[in-house]
Amino acid sequence: MRLIRGARGVALGVCGVLLAGGCTGSGGTAAKKTSSVDAAARALLARRATAVLHHDRAAFLAGIDPAATRFRTQQREVFTDLADVPLAAWSYQLVRTGAFALPPTADGSSRTAAEVRLSYRLRGYDSSPVVSTAYLTLARHGTRWYLAGDDDGDASGHRTAVQIWDQGPVRVVRGTHSLVLGLGSEKTLRGYADDADKAVPEVRHAFGSGWPGSVVIEAPSTLDQMAALLSAKPPDYRGIAAVTTGEGGGNAAAPADRVILNPAAFGELSAFGRQVVLTHETTHVATRLSTTASTPLWLSEGVADWVAYRDSGRTAREIAPELAADVEAGRTPAALPTDADFRSTAKGLAQAYEGGWLACRMIADQWSPDTLTTFYRAVAKGGTLDSHLRASLGIGLADFTAKWRAYVEQELG
Repeated sequence: MRLIRGARGVALGVCGVLLAGGCTGSGGTAAKKTSSVDAAARALLARRATAVLHHDRAAFLAGIDPAATRFRTQQREVFTDLADVPLAAWSYQLVRTGAFALPPTADGSSRTAAEVRLSYRLRGYDSSPVVSTAYLTLARHGTRWYLAGDDDGDASGHRTAVQIWDQGPVRVVRGTHSLVLGLGSEKTLRGYADDADKAVPEVRHAFGSGWPGSVVIEAPSTLDQMAALLSAKPPDYRGIAAVTTGEGGGNAAAPADRVILNPAAFGELSAFGRQVVLTHETTHVATRLSTTASTPLWLSEGVADWVAYRDSGRTAREIAPELAADVEAGRTPAALPTDADFRSTAKGLAQAYEGGWLACRMIADQWSPDTLTTFYRAVAKGGTLDSHLRASLGIGLADFTAKWRAYVEQELG
């Protein structure tokens, strides 16, 4: 991230433990009915996936409930908005039917709510799929099942994840090292791709190879749309220029990353600021497989800023004005930033970023850039921060913190 300047209970009764063994009676009938609905849902979802991949509009709309007029219109638009996205794969996995209660229909027709996982990959960019959850309403007319909605669970917290093609026609701009999926003008999206194309070599130079060497950017048109893509509240990201999604964990099967821009905040930046943001976020893409729950945010965000500012020619005071003001006022931080300090609503968010950057810059300056990147990868493997500092730098956490405080005062005082 870079800033600007539910539990389910099921009552089965006595047949619950016997269903797998073929319980008879009403429980067995219910199990057969559920199995039949699940089979129909899987077939419906498979046809929908095939229609998306083959750009078959008629087949796609054939799976939509003719009686669900509003949803059918929305889905017609989604199919059109998705048309230019370069998909390599698109599939659904049915998690369960009966995911939440639906009110009865006036005509007594059958309906069920399905929890579904959508997986997709972009051709030439994703080695692992993006996976998201959808809650879909299925309706039966006669012997056939249709999709009839995707927002009936919103009120109960069963909210379908929003994709950028749910928000409008997606334009696709390809760069040398980047792919931009956006809702803005082609000129604007081309600018994003150009900045990303400059960022990738910088990141490769600083952090090495072992990552795809490309970046996918999603560029919505408004802050509200950005927040929707992140399933977040817009005010929480008002001052955030961009966020990198994706799940760390040192796992090659982790979901693919996306850099999601906040158009309002990103648009306020200078050319230098935009380049810093995209280099920072591209660093997160490069370091994801070396980032785990063991990695403190001061290190992951600090390394991303270190790469972004490494060859900028700017002074420490220019890059860290908020922390410089604190130092001048005699408020040098006593400890390294905590993970809580990096929350988007944290009062000292700017100082947290600046402090993390200076900690990583100090390692690179007083030890070496290779020491910093080796230390980063080592921390991800688990163990205490103190032990990794001793192994990589030869000093423990207390001495490192004292050295960092002195460095902050030296650079910003």
